[in-house]
Amino acid sequence: MNRRPRFYLATLVAAALVLTGCSTDPLAEQYREGSSKGFIAGDGSWTEIPAADRGDPVSWSGADENGSPLASADYAGKVVVVNFWYASCAPCRAEAPALQKLNEEFAGTDAHWVGVNVRDQAANATAFNESFGITYPSVMDVDTGSMQLAFSGSIPPNAVPTTLVLDRSGRVAARILGAVSEPSILETLVRDAIAEDS
Repeated sequence: MNRRPRFYLATLVAAALVLTGCSTDPLAEQYREGSSKGFIAGDGSWTEIPAADRGDPVSWSGADENGSPLASADYAGKVVVVNFWYASCAPCRAEAPALQKLNEEFAGTDAHWVGVNVRDQAANATAFNESFGITYPSVMDVDTGSMQLAFSGSIPPNAVPTTLVLDRSGRVAARILGAVSEPSILETLVRDAIAEDS
């Protein structure tokens, strides 16, 4: 039996899904419907850490999908939202539009978004950004794992996506384990961090 037609059909279907973006994203839809498909993720629970109980500032650095350097020093005195993700992660795909919308809403404020891609090479991350309209940079962490190591005390293994809010000192002020299913919660956590005295 000739398998070539099936291969070409699968390739065309995959290309069509990429071109149509998140409106017909089967992985995101499976996640929204509650089908885990063997995926392990956090439950969306969130924690806000009182300033007196926060750990030390987290120092981090890496290169984004374009090869440009990014480091915690670039965001000194700013609130930073750090989102750990990868392209084939269903809840990551489901939350991507909300994260981008919040990124746009906070443009021009003291809050900045940075992604951390834990599994993909730059080409896959760039394709994801184009598909979902993501405009903030992501540190590519698959080869070094340095970002995951830097935040190892704040992120349990396999809890992707995870979103952290860093205060102006670079300390973890809040954490959402799993997909950001209620963007208003993340918005409140970010606004709380912005409102704090540095």
